[in-house]
Amino acid sequence: MRILWIKTELLHPVDKGGKIRTYQMLRALRRDHEVTYVALDDGTAAPNALEMAQEYATRTELVPFRPPARRSLGFTFDLLKNLVSALPYAIQRYQSAELRQRVRKLSRSVDIVICDFLMPSQNVSNDLEVPKILFQHNVEAVIWERHAQIPGNVFRRTYMRAQWRRMLRFESAECRRFDHVVAVSETDATLIRDGYGVKSVSFVGTGVDTEYFSPPGDERSKVEIVFVGTMDWMPNDDGVQWFVREVLPQVQERVPGATLTIVGRRPSEGLERLAARSTGVHVTGTVSDVRPYLARAAVSVVPLRVGGGTRLKIYEAMAMGAPIVSTAIGAEGLPVQHGEHLLIADSPHDLAAAIARLLKDRAAATRLAQNALQHVQQHCSWSAVASQFIADCTAATRNQTTR
Repeated sequence: MRILWIKTELLHPVDKGGKIRTYQMLRALRRDHEVTYVALDDGTAAPNALEMAQEYATRTELVPFRPPARRSLGFTFDLLKNLVSALPYAIQRYQSAELRQRVRKLSRSVDIVICDFLMPSQNVSNDLEVPKILFQHNVEAVIWERHAQIPGNVFRRTYMRAQWRRMLRFESAECRRFDHVVAVSETDATLIRDGYGVKSVSFVGTGVDTEYFSPPGDERSKVEIVFVGTMDWMPNDDGVQWFVREVLPQVQERVPGATLTIVGRRPSEGLERLAARSTGVHVTGTVSDVRPYLARAAVSVVPLRVGGGTRLKIYEAMAMGAPIVSTAIGAEGLPVQHGEHLLIADSPHDLAAAIARLLKDRAAATRLAQNALQHVQQHCSWSAVASQFIADCTAATRNQTTR
């Protein structure tokens, strides 16, 4: 099968959940299929990113793309212009007439077009002569709705509600416009089918590289709580700041000396300031390898109040043998059970109590971690997930050809 894969960026460095999922899927696809990868190039990829693309693509084409840098005057101007747009800013930012033309041209020599994430979908024309698949790592409108529900100043909530409504309209229409939608959880697939009226939708689960992420031999810390995640993703920044303000002090009352290490690229200035005035909080910024942090974590925490899709960070912690405490949203979409694979709590009081319980009762923490490790080793390999994805793409191609 000849595949045209559309993305907003090159994959290296493979340093966030969406990139990891795409990278693993494409590596599996490339073994048996011809993959043409076309992406926007904003100049921020790793110096060797184009060379490394040979790992996951037969051929790579880049479209120059220079959006204004965040917090720049141009970025502020774009936000102001977006106030009168029908599109949410997260979509409008990736409009590219050149990418649209390139996709149209390349589609003439492939069997299927796969649009990776919702953001570049506007650059995929309706009149392509091959099946179009939308790979939905999240239900984006759900994320924006949750942002709008978080308490805050009136301006922020008003802005988030407007962005949510625009995203809901856009995402609903786009999902119906594509020939097939692949979601990353049964929860998301049901939302897309029932909420958006999409007839052709399937889902693939989340995987983890259980050879790369494996339990360490060294003894874990007794008091170190660890969060791992891309810190320039708003749900992570929101959840971690909330955790530092509302939850960590309660943990430290129960377990004196408890600390929090926040691991992830591009932490916000607000988080840096909050960490500086908080007790026992360390922000690493970008690291070359997250495994040493997960290896010594007494508890891996996922305190998300906003989010969508599935959480690769949970599977990675499970594969490393780290005990996990998460909010319900943090573990949403994963086939894991409270009390068996991890502990789930939502209020600051309940989260603090769950974390303190595992910090004090190492036998209980070890049992939980061992159950989780066994689960991912048996059910969550990337090869199985990628095989299902390939089967869905093949079936969609066959169905469209039949129609």
